[in-house]
Amino acid sequence: MELTLQFIPYAEIENLSGLGRIRKILNAVKENKIVLLEGRLRKEEEAELIKATMEEINKEFKGIELAVIDSSGKNSDAVRKIRHKVINMLLGDRQGLTIVGPATIVKEIKKDPNKIQLLTADSKKSGKRKSKSKKKGR
Repeated sequence: MELTLQFIPYAEIENLSGLGRIRKILNAVKENKIVLLEGRLRKEEEAELIKATMEEINKEFKGIELAVIDSSGKNSDAVRKIRHKVINMLLGDRQGLTIVGPATIVKEIKKDPNKIQLLTADSKKSGKRKSKSKKKGR
């Protein structure tokens, strides 16, 4: 299986409604793409994305894996925190990165301050090898 990453810059979604953003992301994920969205969705949009996903689950579409990487710096000093809030107010929710992928491909997204690990499904079914047994003729 081929792995496709689709980067969506914030400028591409900033003028869309909340529902428009959700549809854009969900449509890409349903095409088996892992979406890297510049910025983040609002909390209400995240909840609506999960709700819309649950409504569309079927044999072909098993759901999504979602992770948000926040670059605002939780351990930053007060001046940096204020600066990030002002930037978000002026420019929108551009801080951070949102990753959304189909659950059939993305099994888990692990994150820590220094790296992101995206664990994908193995396309080869391991452990189900056919073993050939030799029969001894007597």
